[in-house]
Amino acid sequence: MGKVTGFMEYERVEEGYEPVPQRVKNYKEFVIGLNNEQAKVQGARCMDCGTPFCNSGCPVNNIIPDFNDLVYRGDWRNAITVLHSTNNFPEFTGRICPAPCEAACTLNVNDDPVGIKSIEHAIIDRAWAEGWVKPQPPKAKTGKKVAVVGSGPAGMAAAQQLARAGHDVTVFEKNSRIGGLLRYGIPDFKMEKSHIDRRIAQMEAEGVVFRTGVLVGHLPEGSKVTNDATKIVSADELKASFDAIVLTGGAEASRDLPVPGRQLDGVHFAMEFLPQQNKVIAGDKVKGQIMATGKHVIVIGGGDTGSDCVGTSNRHGAASVTQFELMPQPPEEENRPLTWPYWPYKLRTSSSHEEGCERTFAIATKEFIAGTGKDKGRVVGLKTVQVEWQGGKMIEVPGSEKEWKADLVLLAMGFTNPVGTILEAFGVDKDNRGNARATTDGTASYKTNVDKVFAAGDMRRGQSLVVWAIREGRQAARAVDEFLMGSSTLPR
Repeated sequence: MGKVTGFMEYERVEEGYEPVPQRVKNYKEFVIGLNNEQAKVQGARCMDCGTPFCNSGCPVNNIIPDFNDLVYRGDWRNAITVLHSTNNFPEFTGRICPAPCEAACTLNVNDDPVGIKSIEHAIIDRAWAEGWVKPQPPKAKTGKKVAVVGSGPAGMAAAQQLARAGHDVTVFEKNSRIGGLLRYGIPDFKMEKSHIDRRIAQMEAEGVVFRTGVLVGHLPEGSKVTNDATKIVSADELKASFDAIVLTGGAEASRDLPVPGRQLDGVHFAMEFLPQQNKVIAGDKVKGQIMATGKHVIVIGGGDTGSDCVGTSNRHGAASVTQFELMPQPPEEENRPLTWPYWPYKLRTSSSHEEGCERTFAIATKEFIAGTGKDKGRVVGLKTVQVEWQGGKMIEVPGSEKEWKADLVLLAMGFTNPVGTILEAFGVDKDNRGNARATTDGTASYKTNVDKVFAAGDMRRGQSLVVWAIREGRQAARAVDEFLMGSSTLPR
């Protein structure tokens, strides 16, 4: 694959970034992708390693050595064919996937891995530019009707596959635009929403019908989940009208922090803050937008969602941004002999961190401090304590208490499960984490306990990566096709 000696001759080349002072002035993507020659050289680094661990490291099992080799040889048209054979939306993963494939790369044992993600990014961007991405309508219709509830990456993947198999597919989305957490959870500076819009147009040409602003079931009273619905459809209505239903909603129930002062104004879930900014960029009206402008912002949670809050706060013009992480600081370099080919435990610094952020590890929040006078009822600070982890237990460090100034606190500690009322509306059994109970094994894969109701993506597996959602959507589509037709030619 590639050039036999390429991995010894060429160094890894990273994608570039626009300078920080320039990119924080707007919400546009700032990654500078590889040009054709750079992508060819990176493809040349792919080793003929015999057992390509990158394939199994990738949740959608991209055929990575093959498209690396095709790029090296200049056969971009076949490269996108190979890439699309396993991944419906490589423009999503090529931008926001953390690239577990690169962690699994054989070259990563003792060198820099092949830049697989950057090559994928280059392939799909060129394919769109060249007009190679076209609708693939079915040759014949089956007469079967499928409802997909939720329009995130799992729902979009399932809908596209099922439409291509000839089924009449309708996607139900409670918000005003398609994309789920891709649309409302990921900032535009990481992925502009025009990429979703292009796929929507392709899928509509393939026969998919999108119904936005429609809530299936109901949300719990006082829910903070983003919801623009103007119409409600019951689970019974869907079961009566469709031959199969696929539940693909996201894990939207945010993990809370029930400490004194949680009710104060200025303490918000990340998923109250981030969707509002995405809506503003899309031209939607947002009443009472949460702004970080001129404020001392503290983000509680050290993952990707927290990083997105950091980048958005910097673009708002925050006075300062601090990010808390409960766990201790990871090592800067992973122990490769111990972790390869699995996802390594190491310190990760995002582009948002580089734009300006103080990071504090092994710290727990004890209380939110209320203001007085004109700030009465608002958060003005918080109290913390440093912690140590011993035998898997968290122990507070005596004398490490500290008060921090904070005008805005964003809770970005992950998500616990999908909204339970949606599953309850259909009568779907839940597992012990609150997700839909559905196996991926055997002939009943992705099927729930309710007849003709399937579940995939975050709805089934809980909070996860976009690439896992695409995988589950594709596999659930095959399971539904088999259920409806007795067999399926859709890929596993």
